[in-house]
Amino acid sequence: MRTPTMLLLLVGALIFSGAGLVRSDASDHRYKEGDTVPLYANKVGPFHNPSETYRYFDLPFCVPEGVKEKKEAFGEVLNGDRLVSAPYKLNFRDEKDSEVYCKKKLSKEEVKQFRKAVEKAYYFQMYYDDLPIWGFIGKVDKEIKSDPSEHRYFLYKHIQFEILYNNDRVIEISARMDPHSLVDLTEDKEVDAEFMYTVKWKETETPFEKRMEKYSMSSSLPHHLEIHWFSIINSCVTVLLLTGFLATILMRVLKNDFMKYAQDEEAADDQEETGWKYIHGDVFRFPTHNSLFAASLGCGTQLFTLTVFIFMLALVGVFYPYNRGALFTALVVIYALTSGIAGYTSASFYCQLEGKSWVRNLLLTGCLFCGPLFLTFCFLNTVAITYTATAALPFGTIVVIVLIWTLVTSPLLVLGGIAGKNSKSEFQAPCRTTKYPREVPPLPWYRSALPQMAMAGFLPFSAIYIELYYIFASVWGHRIYTIYSILFIVFIILIIVTAFITVALTYFQLAAEDHQWWWRSFLCGGSTGLFIYAYCLYYYYARSDMSGFMQTSFFFGYMACICYGFFLMLGTVGFRAALLFVRHIYRSIKCE
Repeated sequence: MRTPTMLLLLVGALIFSGAGLVRSDASDHRYKEGDTVPLYANKVGPFHNPSETYRYFDLPFCVPEGVKEKKEAFGEVLNGDRLVSAPYKLNFRDEKDSEVYCKKKLSKEEVKQFRKAVEKAYYFQMYYDDLPIWGFIGKVDKEIKSDPSEHRYFLYKHIQFEILYNNDRVIEISARMDPHSLVDLTEDKEVDAEFMYTVKWKETETPFEKRMEKYSMSSSLPHHLEIHWFSIINSCVTVLLLTGFLATILMRVLKNDFMKYAQDEEAADDQEETGWKYIHGDVFRFPTHNSLFAASLGCGTQLFTLTVFIFMLALVGVFYPYNRGALFTALVVIYALTSGIAGYTSASFYCQLEGKSWVRNLLLTGCLFCGPLFLTFCFLNTVAITYTATAALPFGTIVVIVLIWTLVTSPLLVLGGIAGKNSKSEFQAPCRTTKYPREVPPLPWYRSALPQMAMAGFLPFSAIYIELYYIFASVWGHRIYTIYSILFIVFIILIIVTAFITVALTYFQLAAEDHQWWWRSFLCGGSTGLFIYAYCLYYYYARSDMSGFMQTSFFFGYMACICYGFFLMLGTVGFRAALLFVRHIYRSIKCE
């Protein structure tokens, strides 16, 4: 038992020893006048391409002597952070006025490099005592000229810092670029540049505990909250309408069905059965590809558990703004620790479906979601390496991820699978299954799989699409999202709507004497993931300014994995709801 315990302790240490789920040491520092406050330059990149970021000194800025790289935590590396000591000295309460920190003669190549960066609206990001700082490195003077060849390009050479403090703590910092202190980059010629900075200190009454509220308040502004509440009201109306539809239609129809079937049983048997009772001998016939079906349920259950745990961490305040890499760390570690759930669910259900090759089923469960994710990561990491972007994971980080998968994920998956295989649970079917399956009668086109999936996915998607924009703007942009309580409500509504619509479509499928509902309920439940991916196309082309091969491949590659995860998770929810419903209605009648 020592080995599993050591593995769990190792993972726990990874989480809590600075892996991104705890505040870094700098935020606890108190300073005296003149003390050195840590300032790190993080990265630069095109403003509209959040995945395409580079190291700060990849641009030909003045590199100070003795540049030190900050040792990043696991989650920070996954987030693409590469912190190095910045060229500015911002000592506590030490004011400076236009202090020159570097004089440099920019070569033609360096001028071209800076001009290309300014043209792409490059921004920089720094951290001062764990507080984020942003700014653009230059500006384009278009002067109402539409021809790009006539535009003028300028590099900012004077940055003005304004820092607020309360006693011995840093509370807030902002950076403003001096619009009158510029270097002309328009022509390909050598340019003399004198880089300088100004530091102003002001006292504030804001307590240290509330210094991060400035960043979280942006998503809690009144007009934003109104939109979020409108989204929830829209979703709630959808749920109420759907619930009312199910309650009135299904319950009335089912009541009539039960009464009719009761009368049929009392009457002579010369009348042939019709409707969903007619297929009671086939409705619990196990689906084709039962190993894939069980593996899908196992992965979906694990992803649902992962999502619930992430929401729990978010609601208790772990993912506060600019807790660098916390979300990525939590996703990797919780996914590893919940792999036993996937193994147990898949193996136990596979054995209920009378499957024999449970080892092959476990291998399929382990690869069903991780396989496509791994292939996508390999391709995108190769792209990032080609671009020399910070999104390219170092070899050491890849080794850590492989070790987590090898030493934690795989053993827990196998242990869960063994426990599921030995659970000896049998599938609870209220009706006996006949030896030979009935033929499904010819059905109209709108009762086939694709139209039913389109119908099933549209309603849940309509309940979440307003909130999707803010999530996309946060993940694939620079907007801050902190209203996790509203997001959790929307998630609950999504689960409820998915379950309800799948139950309704399953009933209509059975009423049409189509007993092949197993895969259909899973596909209908998961079809919302396809709608979310379709929204990705709309967001990319209509709501964002992303461009370039790297950003496009990162956006569509990782969103494909996320939507595939939603497909598995919501498909599991849909099937579980349909299974409860089918068992209930067939338990309510006498099946011979």
